[in-house]
Amino acid sequence: MDYRIMNRAERKYTFRQSQQISMQTGLIGYLRADFGSTGKEFYSTWNDFRKDLKTDDFKKEFDLVINSYRFGDGEFLSGRSAMSKFCYEHPESSYEDDSNHYGVRVDTEQYSYLMRLNPNRGEYNLYCYCYQREWFDNHLQKAEKGIRFIDPHYKEQFTIPDGDKIRITLSSGEHYDRECRYIDDYHLEVGDNLYHICEFAERMEQNGNTVIPLRSSLPEQCYVYLPTSNEIGIIKKGETGYYKTDLTDGVPGEMKELADSMNRKLGVTKGQAEAIKAGSMFGWKVPAADPKNYDENGKLVKPKRNKDYER
Repeated sequence: MDYRIMNRAERKYTFRQSQQISMQTGLIGYLRADFGSTGKEFYSTWNDFRKDLKTDDFKKEFDLVINSYRFGDGEFLSGRSAMSKFCYEHPESSYEDDSNHYGVRVDTEQYSYLMRLNPNRGEYNLYCYCYQREWFDNHLQKAEKGIRFIDPHYKEQFTIPDGDKIRITLSSGEHYDRECRYIDDYHLEVGDNLYHICEFAERMEQNGNTVIPLRSSLPEQCYVYLPTSNEIGIIKKGETGYYKTDLTDGVPGEMKELADSMNRKLGVTKGQAEAIKAGSMFGWKVPAADPKNYDENGKLVKPKRNKDYER
C-alpha cells in the first residue's frame, strides 16, 4: 500500500482539531501507539470521533493499512529502529519542529490516513488520524484560499494562510497572539472561539482593538540597512520601528552587503527582508508587508488578486 509525504497544510490535521473542523473534514477517529520499552512492541489505543462513520468496511481497511506497515523487513511501523531509519532517510517528511515529528499520508478510494511519526523513546511513536477522503480534500481545497479579515463595512484588510497567527492589540497597548483557522469563506476560528468574519471585525472595532497579521512566511526578525542614518538595524515581526546595533558609519555599499550577508546566514531572503521592513514602516496590513509580493531579487511586484473571494 503506497504512502506519500504529507505537505505542510496536511500536517495540521495530525493533531486534535476543534469540533467544527473535525466535523467538516470527516474525522472518524485516531489511533495512538508506541513501541514499548524494547522498541518492538505495538501498544495502541483507538479514540472515536464519529462512531457512525466507523463502519465494518472502514475497520477492515484500517487494520489492513496499519498492518501493512507493521510487518515485514524495514516497514516504518515495525519498531522504533525501523521508524528512525525511515525518518532519517526521508528528511522531507519532517515537520521541522522541536518535537521530531515526521508525516506520511496513505489514501484509499474512500479514506485518508494521516500518520504523524515520532521515533523518540518514551513518547507516543504514532498518531494516525483517519478521515473521509472526499470531505477532507474538499476542506483542504477551500482552506487554500486563506482566511480573510475585513472591517465592519466588509472592506478587506488582509488575508492570511490557514493556521497563521494574528496579533490583537488592546486599547491599553497590551497585545496577544492567536492562531486562526479557516472554517468557510465567512467563518473563522480565532484561538478557541468561532466567529463570522463581520462579527469579529465589529467586536474589534467596538473594543478599540487593532489586528495585524503575523505571517508565518516572515522571519521573526532580520537585519536591515538604513541609508538615511548609514547603520544596520534589527526589525522584529509585528513591531514598528527598529532596534539599533553597533554597526554604524561604514561604507554604505559595504554596509548594505553586510546586512544582506547576515540575513542570508539566518535564511532570510531579500523578499522577506523587504517585506518586514515595509511592515515596520507602513503597517503590517499593506501588501508590501507580504513576502509573496516580491520577486527573488527583492523587488516588489503587483499583488495577485484573490479571485476566489470576488463576487
